[in-house]
Amino acid sequence: VKGCFFLWTSSQSGSGPERVGDLLNEQAGFFPFELEDGRTALYNRAQIVSVRLPVHAKEVELEAGYAVATRRPVSMLLSNGDRVDGVVAVQRPVGHDRLSDYARMVEAFRYVQTATDTLIVNSAHLVELRETGD
Repeated sequence: VKGCFFLWTSSQSGSGPERVGDLLNEQAGFFPFELEDGRTALYNRAQIVSVRLPVHAKEVELEAGYAVATRRPVSMLLSNGDRVDGVVAVQRPVGHDRLSDYARMVEAFRYVQTATDTLIVNSAHLVELRETGD
């Protein structure tokens, strides 16, 4: 489905504009989404497998600690059968920045940077997560 998210110009925490990841992680249940034809639909967060951000979107770089986070090359198998190969930023203290630490993070929706774009993946739909070492 293509369309637009409704985002605040400043986040609830006051740390800049709200990001799609913020909206998805904010609470459970439904959120409004504007379809390409201008109509609005409500989508259940729990059922979202992944969101592909526009190529120019740099919202992952606004994540607190992104600049110093450990980068882990990964391959993910999603519940819909898609495989995503990319890089995740593990924003944890040294010694707690392994892929297993990433897998236990509280946030349901997480950024993955691929060779061509950025995805936000719902961890509830992760079937397999492995480090590729690339």
